[in-house]
Amino acid sequence: MTVPPIVSSEWYRARASDEGVVVVDVRYYADGRSGEEAYEQGHLPGAVWVSMDDDLSSPRDPAGARHPLPTPEHLAAALGRRGIPSDATVIAYDDVSGSVAARLVWLLRVIGQPAALLDGGLGAWQGELETGRVERAAVTREPVPWPAERFVTPADVGAASAFDVLLDARAHDRYTGEAESALDPRRGHIPGAASAPWATNLDADGFFLDASQLREHYAERGVETGSRVVAYCGSGVTACTDLLALERAGVEGARLYPGSWSEWGSRADWPIEVGEPRA
Repeated sequence: MTVPPIVSSEWYRARASDEGVVVVDVRYYADGRSGEEAYEQGHLPGAVWVSMDDDLSSPRDPAGARHPLPTPEHLAAALGRRGIPSDATVIAYDDVSGSVAARLVWLLRVIGQPAALLDGGLGAWQGELETGRVERAAVTREPVPWPAERFVTPADVGAASAFDVLLDARAHDRYTGEAESALDPRRGHIPGAASAPWATNLDADGFFLDASQLREHYAERGVETGSRVVAYCGSGVTACTDLLALERAGVEGARLYPGSWSEWGSRADWPIEVGEPRA
């Protein structure tokens, strides 16, 4: 099955009864609310829950990123415990237009597992929700190494020759440094980055723009079809929304800086910029 990065509810409904399709709820709240409790109060029928902190991130290093990239072994074990086999087609959603669930989808796609984001997320679901938990039998997954060509290190980010366009997926006022954040010690953005907030991939109703609109959107930020693109955000989560949107737009091979601003901004000696980009 060829699976696009973003699918509609109708696309999913037509395949929901396929035993090879697993729907996954990836709700997460940075304000301390429990995504797991929200899942238990109502989720798509048959959906299993996956934890951003415990499953899609390795244990945090206080001196590093908030959501460290999980090791291949960590991800394989976590998804195996949730009963998600490596040959399943995964359809993931959240309740914030995909900005959280995108992390799972993008990580699976880069290791070759078919996965897609449910466009519009929970709010787009036309039908009854299921309460409680769905428990799938645990499975064994073999770890798949992360493809080095899809990720960048701080050294890569600091080298202008490593990419053509660097995108910041955070809200624009965090990019400029106008917004205060209790999460980060410094405000601003990585020098040379273009502002590409994850929410600008969406229309007024919270659905992704179509491919032609996304191509135009990213062209305004200097991205062409063959551009070498790197995306980052606060902690390597919402940047995956930009990466899936770029794929939808036909821009292949875009890369993630996993540490993102939570790593870069925590290093007092690493350069930053504030305000709008220089002309």
